[in-house]
Amino acid sequence: MPVDIDFMKMALEEAEQAASEEEVPVGAVLEFNGQVLARKHNRMIRNKDPMAHAELLALRTSIALHPEKWLLNATLYVTLEPCAMCAGALVLARVRRLVFATPDPKAGACGSTMDLVRAPHLNHRIEVESGLLREEASALLTGFFRRLRTEKKM
Repeated sequence: MPVDIDFMKMALEEAEQAASEEEVPVGAVLEFNGQVLARKHNRMIRNKDPMAHAELLALRTSIALHPEKWLLNATLYVTLEPCAMCAGALVLARVRRLVFATPDPKAGACGSTMDLVRAPHLNHRIEVESGLLREEASALLTGFFRRLRTEKKM
């Protein structure tokens, strides 16, 4: 969908900003009725907070701005598949849809290592789409970690 690409490009811009701040380059955009409620990127190092993932920061901001109790018609666009913590938060916030760019084979909880967002025993399940702008998001992550490994060797 063309609109999905626009929102994912915003998430990639956030991921690039994270990389420029020496954070793991993950960006997230939370959309509701075609409007951006929040654009965030990882801030774990800067905030000294292991929970300052882009997804959680976007959820916190969106919930504060959202007029309703739940984010039922919201879509989260994120450059990397959410971890278990973020996936659980998405379910609890009742986000309707998740679009992520690249899977996380080590910690992804939306289909890779587990699938919390579609677990049948939970009271809410999220529609998931993956692979949108995967190459761009993957290249950003790969380049970031390659640079860290090179710097560590020096």
